[in-house]
Amino acid sequence: MPDMNEQRVNVDRTDTARSNRFGPMGFVLTFGVVSMLADVVYEGARSITGPFLATLGASAVMVGFITGFGEAVALVLRLGTGPLADRTRKYWPLTIAGYALTVVAVPLLALASSLWQASALVIMERFGKAVRTPARDTMLSHAGAEIGRGKAFAIHEALDQSGALLGPLLVGLMIAVSGYQLGFGVLAIPGALALVAVFLLRKAVPDPARYDTHAVSEPAAEPGQARVRVPLPARFWWYSAFTAVSMFGFSTFGVISYHLEVQKVMPSALIPVTYAVSMGAAALAALASGALYDRIGLRGLLIALPLTAAVPFLSFTTAPGLVWTGAVVWGAALGIHESTLRAAVADLVPAARRGTGYGIFTAIYGIAWLAGSTIIGALYSASLSALVIFTVVTQLAALIAFLPLLKPAPAQGRAV
Repeated sequence: MPDMNEQRVNVDRTDTARSNRFGPMGFVLTFGVVSMLADVVYEGARSITGPFLATLGASAVMVGFITGFGEAVALVLRLGTGPLADRTRKYWPLTIAGYALTVVAVPLLALASSLWQASALVIMERFGKAVRTPARDTMLSHAGAEIGRGKAFAIHEALDQSGALLGPLLVGLMIAVSGYQLGFGVLAIPGALALVAVFLLRKAVPDPARYDTHAVSEPAAEPGQARVRVPLPARFWWYSAFTAVSMFGFSTFGVISYHLEVQKVMPSALIPVTYAVSMGAAALAALASGALYDRIGLRGLLIALPLTAAVPFLSFTTAPGLVWTGAVVWGAALGIHESTLRAAVADLVPAARRGTGYGIFTAIYGIAWLAGSTIIGALYSASLSALVIFTVVTQLAALIAFLPLLKPAPAQGRAV
């Protein structure tokens, strides 16, 4: 017979679940719309950040440093924002604050008249992503407990990437009409809509954790006692290492677009369109890989390795047909990376430490990607053959690193 404390927990969960006016799928879909609108804002801006900084006097080295520093802020600071989310349980305030930073910073670029102003706003936008992402992903993981975490993250990523497709096209059109100021300024509209949508979602779903009936909090501490911390399992750390090795050989689109420009593979105006195509492929791949993950588990992630290995054979050629194919392949790999890889984290760490887990995972993921893309950029200048070999070798190494993950997880390995 359950004790009084257990009965109280069950009653509390039932009461709170009733206060969530959306079911898990409605929550995921609505959150996807929020992310879609936010992606229109910051992906639209990122598609023209480099050229805009150049108009303010930045050199290529300065552009690389500013954008690279921004990515480091977005990724490494999650080592702090993830644990902060777990410690405070303020998932909604952190998520809303992160979106607010992004949707305010980007339109203000229309008013930037100096390099330092623009640089500060670029970094502020990336800081917003660091603040919101661990908290947001934790809430999505709870909704995915019922509908399937692969499916939940895939649907969210597909909607998210639709914004990444629309944003660059909208900005490109505005620049053609009037210039950079209008290109950045128009993004205030989807930014405002994103804030309205996230506030409404917060009101409709005050506690997404209640979707996850198996989630348990860390043991409560008695007065005067320290709080018990649930350790992150070894399987999570091994999975993070596998991800790092795989991302070490995955080129950023910046290197690919640089190749397309300097080799004059296509007109400059078409390069953003290849990025839009990649985002469309990412959305579709996220849906497919999410369903596969829910069916067969971690093994479904292996498809990303041959896709990554194929990128240099396609994207770094001078044949337009192969380059367009490469855009699809690169986008498909990205869609798996940014959806299903995240979904797996929720099944590898205790529920009470998911914010921490996401913070650590994304920092490892991002640092490996930035380091690898820097090497890929250097190899591009030195030898395309070396670039191809580097990419293939890293994916083979990732496959070897993945093999221990094929062993059945311990009974407690799945987050409950």
